[in-house]
Amino acid sequence: MNVSFVNGIRVCPAGGVSDAPLHVAGEVIGGPDTVAAGETIDLGGKMIAPAIVDLGVFASDPAACRAGGIARVGLMPDQTPVLDEPGVVARSAHMGKPDLWIHPIAAATQGLRGSDLAEMAINAEAGASAVATGRRWIADSGVMRKVLAYARDCGLTVIAHAEDGGLTGDAVATAGETATRLGLPAAPALAEALAIARDVALAEETGARLHFRQVTTAAGFDLIRTAKRRGVAVTCGITPAHLYLSDISMSDFRTFAHLSPPLRDESDRQAARAALSDGTIDVLCSGHDPRGPEAKRLPFADSEPGMAGAETLLALGLGLVRDGVVTIERLFALLAQNPAKLLGLESGTLAQGAPADLIVIDADAPWQVRADGFAGKAGNTPFDGLPVQGRVLRVIKGGAFL
Repeated sequence: MNVSFVNGIRVCPAGGVSDAPLHVAGEVIGGPDTVAAGETIDLGGKMIAPAIVDLGVFASDPAACRAGGIARVGLMPDQTPVLDEPGVVARSAHMGKPDLWIHPIAAATQGLRGSDLAEMAINAEAGASAVATGRRWIADSGVMRKVLAYARDCGLTVIAHAEDGGLTGDAVATAGETATRLGLPAAPALAEALAIARDVALAEETGARLHFRQVTTAAGFDLIRTAKRRGVAVTCGITPAHLYLSDISMSDFRTFAHLSPPLRDESDRQAARAALSDGTIDVLCSGHDPRGPEAKRLPFADSEPGMAGAETLLALGLGLVRDGVVTIERLFALLAQNPAKLLGLESGTLAQGAPADLIVIDADAPWQVRADGFAGKAGNTPFDGLPVQGRVLRVIKGGAFL
């Protein structure tokens, strides 16, 4: 389509905020001189920004993504079957069409068992945008070193889970007052820092690109900061849950607050917000992992971890802007530009020639998070009942309205 969006607030993580018109020429963003006579859409003062690139989701959920302004997802390999061979990888890339671009993240090891390496080069040819350890840490340091070296040679980023499995075991909470009071199996927050320290050392030695899908502790952020100063190619992400909630949210045994990694104490939550402000955190992701009642209506320790995060990601992100934690441009760097770069995509900005993946937003629209009103597969959100602001009005994917 040829469309000019006018009378709106244009937000670009690379170009800043302006009231300039935004032109779409076919499937890409054009300039004033590239758009032939076409439709003009008056945004009425609403915001237009790059559509979200959600890095590290665990389910293809087009309805939830559309409601949340997500046009592209990096799909984790923890699927059935595991994304560890080229046929499965290629099929997964087509699952969400035409409503959603899925960029499969292949398993780093066969079956995600952490022992034998998967065929990264072949999986990359089949469409894998990165490789990952999945929900678990690779315990064998020799295997992890081989994963990093092989991924480096294939030009792929390794996405790692940052928890030392020898410490976490069957824990469902972070060790501390809350876990003790509730009698829940718990592991020390140190498990995250230990995992990060080892993997950063291996990434530095091999020269590989390493991304921790979620970092949630003060000690973990300190390690990431220090590694970045040394020039290590390391990045990290976080979900809104670890920015807004502490382990106190588990006090009523509400399984919607059973997450992986688990919620941390208040000092770690404050450290996470500081790390978001100072640039230590590179990606804000939903951690979308919808779970039905059969997985959540159980005693806390028996329930499955995970949350449905796609539909609340933008509104909670806008809340961070209102709180002064990040600027609006920085928010869309976290939501779109940076995850796109990690996946090797050209989207995530409003630069001329970039894919026309866009969202129109009413940033001030008030609504209440209702788990039973989600458009997606499930509503297991720890934010159930929370009043928020910010609604997606339109999603444009590749120049087409959804």
